[in-house]
Amino acid sequence: MTNFAATSVHPGEAGDPVRAVSVVSTGQVEIHPEHALGTRKPLYWWLLTSRRWMAPRPINVYVIEHERGLVVFDTGQDRASVTDGAYFPSGPTGVIYDRLARFRIGAEESLDAQLETLGYSGADVDTAIVSHLHQDHIGGLSSLSQARLLVARREWAELSGRAPEARGFLRRHIDVPGRAWELFDLDETADASVAPFTRSLDIFGDGSLVLLPTPGHTAGSTSLLVRRRSGPPLLMVGDLTYGAELLERGVLPGVGERSGLAASSEAVRELARNLPGLVVLPAHDPTAAARLWAAAGQRRSR
Repeated sequence: MTNFAATSVHPGEAGDPVRAVSVVSTGQVEIHPEHALGTRKPLYWWLLTSRRWMAPRPINVYVIEHERGLVVFDTGQDRASVTDGAYFPSGPTGVIYDRLARFRIGAEESLDAQLETLGYSGADVDTAIVSHLHQDHIGGLSSLSQARLLVARREWAELSGRAPEARGFLRRHIDVPGRAWELFDLDETADASVAPFTRSLDIFGDGSLVLLPTPGHTAGSTSLLVRRRSGPPLLMVGDLTYGAELLERGVLPGVGERSGLAASSEAVRELARNLPGLVVLPAHDPTAAARLWAAAGQRRSR
């Protein structure tokens, strides 16, 4: 079995507000080829008829040690999803979840356990940014007792849309009592360095962590640009793609609104042309840890 639980640390230089960037995995997920590689078949057709599964992929959580506190981008999958028979809806909606993905999550792969490999616990997280509200990105919320939780206002609106559970939004695992959600809007920006994006949100006001709109997988999906004083910039893109090389080749995934996925993917490719060396880090990319280490090597060699 492939082990994605190992931690990759990308250290920053002295005086950099971004002190380190790491990736941990809260388990493994198997998905259909049509999910990652796209298809012209209707979603529910391939979802219910496909018999092929891809090799396990990680469920990545990116951990940023910032001078303003500990930040995570996404929170992974809840282990209760494989131990609690009532975690998912029942009936026809439950069949959709059963066909969508197969999870493998060990006790040592909870978000808390993975943060411990870095010397932290969930209570140490100050800010959690959620790329979108699907189950494998909100699964660690129960561990984040002290964190402010950031999500796009447009994404939160999906909870009130038509049949949210059938579209992947499990409100009872999202709108958890005692958790402090903060809904953000992306403002017009004059920062030419993030072109072609015209809207963004600078989380701490220092240019180090900047949110960018990348709708398509969901209406409010958001990516995080991490900029340090040395080394290549990093872009955490959630489920815009299932592999950095797939995005480079123009391969669109099979889940989401196709025109939105195409527009956001092209915007990221243009951003990469404007920011040489940009490292794209999807949520389920098996090569993410290795590429993060490679980026760290580029910083050290300068």
